Amino acid sequence: MIYDGTMRKADGAPTTARLRDVLNRAGRVVIVEGSPDEADSAAVARIVVTGAQIVDLAQLLAIVDGGTGDRCLCNGWPTIMIYDVNGELIVCWTLHHQSALRGIGDCDADLRDGPALTEWLATQGLTGSREVQAELAAQDAEDERRRLRWLQAAPAGLRDAAVDVSAAPGRDLEAWSGRLRDAKARLATLVRHGYPDGIERIRVLLAWAGIPARESTGGLKWYDMAVQQQLLAEDPDLILAALATRPPSPAHLDGAAQLFASIEWTGAHGKQLPEPLRSMLIGHIEADGTDPMRFRMRHGYYGAERSA
Repeated sequence: MIYDGTMRKADGAPTTARLRDVLNRAGRVVIVEGSPDEADSAAVARIVVTGAQIVDLAQLLAIVDGGTGDRCLCNGWPTIMIYDVNGELIVCWTLHHQSALRGIGDCDADLRDGPALTEWLATQGLTGSREVQAELAAQDAEDERRRLRWLQAAPAGLRDAAVDVSAAPGRDLEAWSGRLRDAKARLATLVRHGYPDGIERIRVLLAWAGIPARESTGGLKWYDMAVQQQLLAEDPDLILAALATRPPSPAHLDGAAQLFASIEWTGAHGKQLPEPLRSMLIGHIEADGTDPMRFRMRHGYYGAERSA
């Protein structure tokens, strides 16, 4: 919990003016590359800021007045401890995700220039924030490449609707959730209009649903779930028929492996698959399956257990 200099819980909206008022009273600022729980550990890197550097720090810590109205659930780091000229602790602040500051008021506040603070910390020897930002940037880039691969696999006539479904969440999660719900409904309508024949529609969806099976990042994104949910809404007997009517492609079998291992499918229909579909799916996994597919196969998700 964050307190002001009188040891009362900080209240009121966070503002840069309040921040600078605290720093104007500072004799030194200690910045620890860890959470408040780690602040006393000698093993955690730290710097001490004094004199004119405190003025520079005040510029770098400028925030968007009013705050976000919310609090991040993590402990936050680095930890910024401000001491007065007598060596007494005035306040303890924390950075969250290298983009927000906590401790100025009753909620977190976005930094006006988080990257500038990250770079300044690195020049002072605290490189952790910059390293985390680089990792996050690489992760964001891979997430975008994955999204584009999913879009490229969208069936004919569905690309525009798929773009809407794959739109990234914003800060207003409630608004995003509403947009996503509408986008998924539009996509489902277009799928049914574009592929009125049930067997053909299911085969198209299975091939699309197989895309995440080959992604190294694993798991299903919200847009992958939009396709799987359409399959789960289909008649399960029709899904089995779609795989039996004509020989399925490897992409169809990838999608089937994802679908038949889902909690929704196994909860409603169990893990036992009919022959020859079961043997066909297991043969596909043994020959060219991913590690997650093999794991699920060993644990009986496609029927009786089978060694990989």
